[in-house]
Amino acid sequence: MFEKNIDLEKYILAHIDTEDELLYELNRKTHIHILQPRMLSGHLQGQILKMICQMIQPTNILEIGTFTGYSCICMAQTLPHDGFIDTIDIDDEMEPFAQPFFNRSGLAHKIKMHIGDAVDIMPTLNKKYDLIFIDGDKRQYPKYYQQAREMVRPGGFILADNILWDGKVIEPIERNDTYTQRIMEFNQMVKDDSSVEKVIFPFRDGIFIIRKKE
Repeated sequence: MFEKNIDLEKYILAHIDTEDELLYELNRKTHIHILQPRMLSGHLQGQILKMICQMIQPTNILEIGTFTGYSCICMAQTLPHDGFIDTIDIDDEMEPFAQPFFNRSGLAHKIKMHIGDAVDIMPTLNKKYDLIFIDGDKRQYPKYYQQAREMVRPGGFILADNILWDGKVIEPIERNDTYTQRIMEFNQMVKDDSSVEKVIFPFRDGIFIIRKKE
């Protein structure tokens, strides 16, 4: 089954738009120089995010969890001339890695990278967003959601990555596994929230698609 899944992903990648040169380089250098490179969105997820943005057509995007900037560039590529994306990462070592790629993408004027804890930074932004992409510290997902729900406009979307957490959400939880505990708490919060419409895309590690009702 594992080998079949790999073959299916190869087939999918062979039948979608090719990865552009800058993103290919960003992908490669992330795997060479950065710890835990699997945190990178990568080509397939990047294309899915890009397609979702093209359907939603957001002007203002908030990303929680920049990492090396792959998903940020993918979403920024869809922005209109007056569009903007705020992206937050707690690791200050990510900025000198990601910023040169933002500059080379020709989209740096539409991107602002904030360094620090998103829980602290989000209230300072004083902006309504059309789309919020949550892909930061999994232990903070419930807090991110509480804030994001207030920051996204009516009719806007919240996307949350990794909400299946390698299948751990359906397994017995270990007492000290706060990552899985908080993701399950987040998933339950979304399920119980009558102010939003929601669906889970069972792609890779799961993406929650959440729309705030108008």
